[in-house]
Amino acid sequence: MGNNSKAKYYPAALILYLNYFIHGVGCSILGQSVIKEALATSWGVEVMSITAISAALGLGRLIALPFAGPLSDKLGRRISVVIGGCSYAIYVIGLALAFNAGTNGGYQIAYICAIIGGIANSFLDTGIYPAVAEIISDAPGIATMGIKFFIAISQMLLPFFLGMTVATNAAGLVSYNRLFYICGIGYIILVVLIFILPLPDSDAAAAEKKEGLIASLKKTHFSIESIAMILIGFTCTGTFQLWLNCAQNYAKTNVGWEDPSIMQTFYSTGTILALIVTSILTRKIKDVRFIVVYPIICLCTLILVLMAPSQGMMKFAAFAIGWAGAGGLLQIATSVCNMLFPKIKGTVTALVMIASSLCNYTILTAAAAMTPSGVMVMNIVLTAIGVVLGIFVNLRYTKMVEANS
Repeated sequence: MGNNSKAKYYPAALILYLNYFIHGVGCSILGQSVIKEALATSWGVEVMSITAISAALGLGRLIALPFAGPLSDKLGRRISVVIGGCSYAIYVIGLALAFNAGTNGGYQIAYICAIIGGIANSFLDTGIYPAVAEIISDAPGIATMGIKFFIAISQMLLPFFLGMTVATNAAGLVSYNRLFYICGIGYIILVVLIFILPLPDSDAAAAEKKEGLIASLKKTHFSIESIAMILIGFTCTGTFQLWLNCAQNYAKTNVGWEDPSIMQTFYSTGTILALIVTSILTRKIKDVRFIVVYPIICLCTLILVLMAPSQGMMKFAAFAIGWAGAGGLLQIATSVCNMLFPKIKGTVTALVMIASSLCNYTILTAAAAMTPSGVMVMNIVLTAIGVVLGIFVNLRYTKMVEANS
């Protein structure tokens, strides 16, 4: 199949990437201190308890992950993306309605909407990752890097979006509902476009032969190394999720920084640069080395933040965690799994993602009841466990490659 025949799919590829541009806002919006305060004021709850709503996104992902993949393979990418886009619109518009509901169940509405947002995320992932890899089949690695890139760009612009959409409602409360509505309408437009544009659905036919997660689990023999890799999916997610959702609160309480939302821009800049630099470095250095080096960078950064908090340190740390924590570490862990366990690629990838979502749910739910300093200590412990796991996998790596070759 030549490039010319692929050209008709490029508009669809752009629409698929734009889904992730809005998702970049949707997945980090609840971590912004200004949003957390606006919502907490409206609902009459503690600011840190908004973190539990971010955790509900992880719960939604957990619910959908086992069947979102097989569904995407059987019914096609388009259906998956449409389900994802519609569910995402419900999540962001639901947040606006929850804000308006105030103390009359607003918090509960937002929690349910966040679960739907997590389900949306799973469907978008299982629909869009394979679809862009099929469209840009000459460079599937670059195709999936593009997804992270669109997320990071929108996260980098998020503080400016917040500034543009802030308003005061009739009751005198600070509201970001405009941003929620814009994102929701954006998703509805993208869903309509995905219905119209042509998409390659080459896998739909081949999917009949694929077996489900449970069926392949029964046949799989798990080594200590594969379990360590799955646990790394848990620890590396914890590192950047705790930072994304709680670091701005830490900057407010421990540094006395009035509006630390610019930290988001430093974080995203780190992520974008890491995507470019890491993709160049992985040609020279084995992927498996990064799962030790990057967590060590994160660990040292978090310890520095705990020992000597300042505005400058928070900006530096946001950049460093954006680079080493969010700049593709989870993707690298997944690709290492695929190399080490070639016979059970899909199963291990699914388990790493399930570990990642499980972390998102459990760790953020725990963080919701803690002080910002307590969260920072928990992040240090979690990241340190990740470093130990990374060292273990690296020491065993050569033997594992020989065993699987």
